Amino acid sequence: MQKQAGEPGQGPTRRVSLLWMLAVLLLLGFVGAVALYLRSTGIQRGMIREAAAVAAPVHVATVEKRDVPVFIYGLGTVQATNAVTVKSRVDGQITKIAFEEGQIVHQGDVLVQLDAAPYQATLDQAIAKLAQDQASLTNAHQDLARTIPLAKAGDATQQLLDQRTAAVAQLNAQIQADNAAIESAKVQLAYTTIRAPLTGRAGFRLVDAGNIVHASDPTGILSITQITPISVIFTAPEGELPAISTALKSGPLAVTALSSDGKRTLAEGTLSLIDNEVDAASGTIRLKASFPNAEQTLWPGQSVATRLLVSTMKDVVAAPDVAIQRGPNGLFAYVVGNDGKAELRDTKAGAIEDGWMVIASGLAPGDRIVTSGHYRVQPGSPVQILGDSGATAGGNPSGAP
Repeated sequence: MQKQAGEPGQGPTRRVSLLWMLAVLLLLGFVGAVALYLRSTGIQRGMIREAAAVAAPVHVATVEKRDVPVFIYGLGTVQATNAVTVKSRVDGQITKIAFEEGQIVHQGDVLVQLDAAPYQATLDQAIAKLAQDQASLTNAHQDLARTIPLAKAGDATQQLLDQRTAAVAQLNAQIQADNAAIESAKVQLAYTTIRAPLTGRAGFRLVDAGNIVHASDPTGILSITQITPISVIFTAPEGELPAISTALKSGPLAVTALSSDGKRTLAEGTLSLIDNEVDAASGTIRLKASFPNAEQTLWPGQSVATRLLVSTMKDVVAAPDVAIQRGPNGLFAYVVGNDGKAELRDTKAGAIEDGWMVIASGLAPGDRIVTSGHYRVQPGSPVQILGDSGATAGGNPSGAP
């Protein structure tokens, strides 16, 4: 009976003990979590401090005063200075092809020879006819010479004298016609030798030896294009027309022909013509530039990018455009001080031309600015200027790699 009476009193005591143990475990877990958090935060801060202490590798350039050219960019098409389709001016069979496809032919070079026998025969016939009529004229002159004194003496009629005078005149006219026929036959014979009308590059041969060609054929024998010099037709916005016209008064304007992607220079030339009207549909003006093309880097029909130099800004503050970054507050650049640390400098800039940006304010000549590695730079953090010598900020002014 005593054992049974003591058993109910043990339940509350066990529950209190379990609650205390649970509370202690929770407290220990909380303390451990706080300690772990504080430790991780300390490690992160230490890493940040370490990262801030490591010099960021960068390249730099120096802000300078320089002349900055002002260009107008456009797109154009190369056009041959002269182009001709060579055709036959007479009918005949081709006996000889005297050119190679793609070769440079010179004005007067023989290109094609046609069968000349029919035209030579026509010329010989005309020459023979002239000789015949000249003999007849000689006889007519003799008859007239005998008739004149007879008519004066009354032994020959006036009618006979008139007839023989007319015969002489008629034969004189016939001889003139014979001479014209001879010249025509010579011209036709000369046309059987087809020569280059200009100096240029021959294209594909459109006929072969043995074929018969006609003066009325719609297609020719070959095409020749003059590529030295050569022209480029390109466009510019109509708003640039006053600047172009004004610049032309000072002399020829330089034009550069670039590859269609604008990365390679193909040729240098000069502006030779401004079109006489603006294209109202596109709002552009057509321009024509001439290029010597001595190295034959330009070909008719080729698409090119163009760069027209209209003026030069003299002695302005300029920096490489890759150094100027855009942030939430506008343009800025990282300036490397004498202490080797980067300073964020807000700037105002003008035109970008030929890889240089004109600086209105914020930078001064002599400032060293970061041109690459911006993403690793923090304001006030040290930088390491990369270069051939591996110098730091205090030792390599240019930082050029």
